[in-house]
Amino acid sequence: QLQLVESGGGLVQPGGSLRLSCAASGFALDYYAIGWFRQAPGKEREGVSCIGSSNGGGSANYTDSVKGRFTISRDNAKNTMYLQMNSLKPEDTAVYYCAGDLWAASCGLNPYEYESWGQGTQVTVSS
Repeated sequence: QLQLVESGGGLVQPGGSLRLSCAASGFALDYYAIGWFRQAPGKEREGVSCIGSSNGGGSANYTDSVKGRFTISRDNAKNTMYLQMNSLKPEDTAVYYCAGDLWAASCGLNPYEYESWGQGTQVTVSS
């Protein structure tokens, strides 16, 4: 069973940057498609970005609202994945979750595809 722990959230001003980390244990992360999701108060959880497993080529997907601003990456040697978030906007405020989908060569942004989840980290974009 993959365990995931997010870190790196916090309060940032509009236009600022944050890098979220997600440390994995219990299983090698490179066998998983990995994703970042977010949930704002009163809203459904939405997919932000994902990247396929290493043996699937590791291609990345992004939801339209973050394209050009967010970058997903993985460091299999550290069993950790990252989400670099630049040019942050107030509408990016949410709890961010990382997730894993075992053996998935490609990835999707539907949260129901993922079976392993972290506990979430709060990101607040406000002046």
